[in-house]
Amino acid sequence: MTINLASIPPDGRHRYAIRVYYEDTDAGGVVYHATYLRYAERARTEALRDLGVPHADMVERFGVMFMVRQLEVDYERGARLDEALTVETEVLEVGGATMRLRQTVRNKDGVCAVLGVRLACVRVEGNKPGRIPAPWRERLTEMRSRRVEGGPGWRPTPSVVDVPG
Repeated sequence: MTINLASIPPDGRHRYAIRVYYEDTDAGGVVYHATYLRYAERARTEALRDLGVPHADMVERFGVMFMVRQLEVDYERGARLDEALTVETEVLEVGGATMRLRQTVRNKDGVCAVLGVRLACVRVEGNKPGRIPAPWRERLTEMRSRRVEGGPGWRPTPSVVDVPG
C-alpha cells in the first residue's frame, strides 16, 4: 500500500470539530459526562476515514473491527450548550492487535476532557482477537510517527490517562 502523506495530519493529531447541542447537555446546560465518549467515538471514526482507512472497510474486507478495551477520562472543565469544540486524536502506540490513543476535547477556553483509549482489534465473528490489517497499521503508525512532542499544543500524557499495556 502506498501511503498518501497528504491525508496524515502534519503534526500527527487529527482534529474533529463538533458543536454542543441541547441533547448533549444535562439540566444545567453542561455537557453530560457520557457525551464525551460519543464525541470521542465520532472523532476516531472520522480520523480513520480521513486517513483513507475507514472502519467499515476493515469490517468488510478483513472481518475485524476495533472495540474499546480500556478507557479513562479526566474531566477538566465543563463544555456548555452551543459551544464549538474540537476533539484532537493522537496515536500513542500501535501493536499487532491493539492501539493506544489520547483524545483531547477542547473549547475556546482550553481543555475540557482528556481520554486515554486502548482499542483492541477483534474478529466480527465471535469477538476473538484479530490482527490489525496492514493498511490500517501502516497509516496509524505513520500518524504516530508524525507526533511532535514539545510542539504546539503538545502536553505530556497525564497519569490518569496513561493506559497501561
